[in-house]
Amino acid sequence: MIKLKTQTGLKPKKPDWVLASAAIALTVFGVIMVYNASVVEAYDIFADKYYFLKLQAIWAGLGLAALVLAAFVPLNWIKSLAALILGVNVLLLIAVLIPGIGTLSHGARRWINLGSFNLQPTELIKLSLGIYLAAWLSKARSFWLYLVILGLILGLVMLQPDLGTAIVIIVSGFLVYFASGAPLFYITAFGVLGMLSGLGLIFSSQYRRQRVLTFLNPQSDPLGSSYHVLQALIAIGSGGFWGLGLGQSRQKYQFLPQATTDSIFAIIAEETGFIGAALVILLLFLVVSRALKIAKTAPDSFTRLLAVAIACWIGVQSLINLAAMLSLLPLTGVPLPFISYGGSSLIVTLAAIGLLLNISRYRVAVKHGR
Repeated sequence: MIKLKTQTGLKPKKPDWVLASAAIALTVFGVIMVYNASVVEAYDIFADKYYFLKLQAIWAGLGLAALVLAAFVPLNWIKSLAALILGVNVLLLIAVLIPGIGTLSHGARRWINLGSFNLQPTELIKLSLGIYLAAWLSKARSFWLYLVILGLILGLVMLQPDLGTAIVIIVSGFLVYFASGAPLFYITAFGVLGMLSGLGLIFSSQYRRQRVLTFLNPQSDPLGSSYHVLQALIAIGSGGFWGLGLGQSRQKYQFLPQATTDSIFAIIAEETGFIGAALVILLLFLVVSRALKIAKTAPDSFTRLLAVAIACWIGVQSLINLAAMLSLLPLTGVPLPFISYGGSSLIVTLAAIGLLLNISRYRVAVKHGR
């Protein structure tokens, strides 16, 4: 094992293998389900039923390589480069808005075409912002400057537009600020401001407002605005307790929109039933709970807040995706961590798991405050 030391001077221990096993299991299962959900679409568009499988497998391999690298990079390097990492990501968020650089799809500019790979800067910002906030909040900082930083990121994300990612950032940012030991007044003010901002973003856009109205009345337009959520519920309901069997989904025959990305949980529930869906939820819960446990035993304030930031991001995003598929929240369009098709999301999420494993190697017996 490589002998590295953090700024605390602690010698490394064994990483959290429970966390690593859960993350790898979700990733492998995700590759299988991407194939099951995409076989019809892949053959129809590319005449190759393995098209999405091959890409997802490549991204999983790259993600696991990123996990290993992040698990051994010196943590003080990460802290010292936090501002640079965020700055580069902000430039990418700006670049994606420039015609000719950013790719326009379905009315949104969220990708930068790199040839065989579409980079999605909003997936990177979830980790880079978490790293920066952990480093920045490890010392007492101005609340108003904190709002300016967060507001800048949210503004660039909403220009794409990407409300789902904006919600993940707002909620995660609030929880990290809370974990940093901020005064109750600021926490309350942040919460109120966040709710008002969310309502403003929802009702300032016709399509977002329509999604909320559809959520309140899913039967209002079954062939229009309600179509997506109703097809997801049909898929989940069709799975029953045991499921239809792997590869036996009916909704993947181009009935369910975004079957390989945001809606893949519905395909999982259809093919593996309540048992498979519950297992996925339990594994996601295990990842988040282990991340919070790592935060409790982290050696210093930076690593503690970084572990909290990653736990909140993965937990909040998972909750939003699952709740939307079950019609407990309006559809927002965020991927299911580890499982949804997409290289940017998978690689960044596995890199974040690598950082958690890195922090777990320097755990201490008791929780240290700031």
